Amino acid sequence: MAAIIWLIAGGLLAAAEALTGDFFLLMIAGGALATAGISAVTDFPVWADAVIFALVSLTLVLGVRPILLRKFASPPILTTGVAALSGKSALVLAQVSATEGQVKIDGDVWTARPLDDTEVYAPGTTVTVMEIDGATAVVWRGI
Repeated sequence: MAAIIWLIAGGLLAAAEALTGDFFLLMIAGGALATAGISAVTDFPVWADAVIFALVSLTLVLGVRPILLRKFASPPILTTGVAALSGKSALVLAQVSATEGQVKIDGDVWTARPLDDTEVYAPGTTVTVMEIDGATAVVWRGI
């Protein structure tokens, strides 16, 4: 009789996992199903079943769940458009100052201004795109 109760509990926990999707209830369901199997084969007292359930569930939560979370984690968000340009290198085509400038980023020509308005970058200088402000690349040469 105890095996049937553990089996029903495992099934209900596995079904509840479908609502959460964080693999916690699935690990507890695994503990309940393992206990159902052991309880069906042996004649252990209820407290021994509870210990088996706790040990198997704890092992699954601490050992298997982190692996599943890493495997099924959502992929990193792929930045596209102008958001993808921040951090890229650019080549200065025309002198970049607070009032003028052009840079080439990934084959495209952009108007540019320095991050620090007091700096001036000569043509041929390699700079880093810090951000895109409208249609202007804000660049910095660094140290």
